[in-house]
Amino acid sequence: MCGIVGYTGPHNAITPLIEGLRRLEYRGYDSAGIALGTPNKLFIEKRAGKLNNLEQSLSSIPTARSGIGHTRWATHGGPTDSNAHPHVDNDGKLAVIHNGIIENYAELKAVLESKGHTFSSDTDTESVAHLLSDLRKKHGGDLSAAMREAVKSLRGSFTLVAIHADTPDVIVGVRRNSPLVVGLGKNENFMASDVAAFIEHTKRAIELGQDQVVTLTPTTVSITDLDGKTVTPKEYEITWDASAAQKGGFAHFMLKEIFEQPKAVADTLIARLSDNKQIVLDEIALTAAEIKSLEKIVVIACGTAYHAGMIAKYAIEKWAKISVEVEIASEYRYRDPIINKNTLVIAISQSGETMDTLMALRHAKAAGARILAICNTNSSTIPRESDAVIYTHAGPEIAVASTKALLTQIVAVYLIGLHLAQVRSQLTDDQVADLYNEMLELPGKIEQILETVEPLRALTRKFADANTILFLGRNIGYPVALEGALKLKELAYIHAEGFAGGELKHGPIALIDSVSATPVIAILPAGHEHSLDEKMASNIQEVKARGARVIVIAEEGANVVGAEYVIRIPVTNPLFQPILATVPLQVFAYEIAVARGSDVDQPRNLAKSVTVE
Repeated sequence: MCGIVGYTGPHNAITPLIEGLRRLEYRGYDSAGIALGTPNKLFIEKRAGKLNNLEQSLSSIPTARSGIGHTRWATHGGPTDSNAHPHVDNDGKLAVIHNGIIENYAELKAVLESKGHTFSSDTDTESVAHLLSDLRKKHGGDLSAAMREAVKSLRGSFTLVAIHADTPDVIVGVRRNSPLVVGLGKNENFMASDVAAFIEHTKRAIELGQDQVVTLTPTTVSITDLDGKTVTPKEYEITWDASAAQKGGFAHFMLKEIFEQPKAVADTLIARLSDNKQIVLDEIALTAAEIKSLEKIVVIACGTAYHAGMIAKYAIEKWAKISVEVEIASEYRYRDPIINKNTLVIAISQSGETMDTLMALRHAKAAGARILAICNTNSSTIPRESDAVIYTHAGPEIAVASTKALLTQIVAVYLIGLHLAQVRSQLTDDQVADLYNEMLELPGKIEQILETVEPLRALTRKFADANTILFLGRNIGYPVALEGALKLKELAYIHAEGFAGGELKHGPIALIDSVSATPVIAILPAGHEHSLDEKMASNIQEVKARGARVIVIAEEGANVVGAEYVIRIPVTNPLFQPILATVPLQVFAYEIAVARGSDVDQPRNLAKSVTVE
């Protein structure tokens, strides 16, 4: 979850380090720090709080051509100056930064203290700094050899990057279940937890595998396994540019990303239907025979991606006629799930590094299941460990609260549903083509919502003082309600809950308070299948009778009774309604957060990519 950046090259390192940290601050903003590769003794500066605190402390900076930087989401030890990274050895010559958790740090610390090492922080990371210091001396000053030996003794999930004053232009890194990528420049090289850190300088990158140690100098990149055997790197090109990670005139990244959703959805849909009406997916390495033999599908995901998985269940079961289970990834492997070679597991993760999802994936794969990943980040861990992958094309998502990544994930599960239905002969090619062509209309319909969003933004501010806001949905609108509540909790720190409409009378209706006129947002189902719109209308009357203020999201032309406010969305296929109904809820959460003075892009206690369990 922390942001890591390293630079070695001909330029003053402070500039690419601070630029990189600024682009990575979404990964953690409890503290930030840098270590510059100055001879004899490293220059170290670190501060609790956001990156601005560090920048304001940098009044006198020595010139250095290499360095490492870190922005932290706290795990071990609170967000204090002393717990901020980098952490150094007792000589002040070796510095290390860390993303993840060292599970056996207490044992390491006890051994190192017995050897005379003095600790000055509450973190697990500092034990690595002292361990590397001892091992480097053992290996005659070879920091790469020290890193290889150190990692063999570490338990946990981590990325480590280190630098030493005796060889200041050398940076050494390693990854285990945590992201690390190398950027290849001209007479300069970069290391980071996300390509966003160096995208302004180069689009050439190298993906690193598990337990691979990378050593950078300004002109060389060498990669080995833990036994020192050379690994041939796999280079790839970053397909988006630096401007994609800028606000572009918007007040916040989240607002920009909300408005980027029409393009993101269009980019994920483009060229997905062949001339002979077959759904075309990226790397769907599953044969027709394997798809026909499937007995069930299990979707594993966390947070917002979990809601995309819930939507997948409705679409895939409707079209492909195969049972779908949706599992919270962090819970999945701690029971005895029934899976086998005829189970398809769909793992959804924007970053491709979500630790809970990765571990659930590995558990399912060990049991013989086939794995299909949905991911927004090329060459990340989850796609690499899956049998097949569908890449969404949301582009970089900088705001912590997910918007365009969710909508593209929903599009991806629709495409999977259509592909499975086609192969399993549950839908004809013409039916698939018709549904796909209707999906192609979604970007324009999202654009239509955004073009008329100003009244919604003004309306939303009326509810900024609410203490509780409830969301109601039925059928495929239920996960939309859950997502609306999650966004509000993430951004505005308001108690918010999403409920299935039929569950109201089984307890949640007690939350309606006539004195405070509890706001309730209801998603009116599209169409009249099973009379769900009528049933939701009854739910609206139930909460209104108890004093709620009701806001209804309904498609154009739908009859709405009992609502104080109605937010209209374009007409679409009922299964596609979540794509459109989610957008007003994003705007609702954003505007309330702004009105309440919350930090929209960097909500408290959260980070973008959850790379620890």
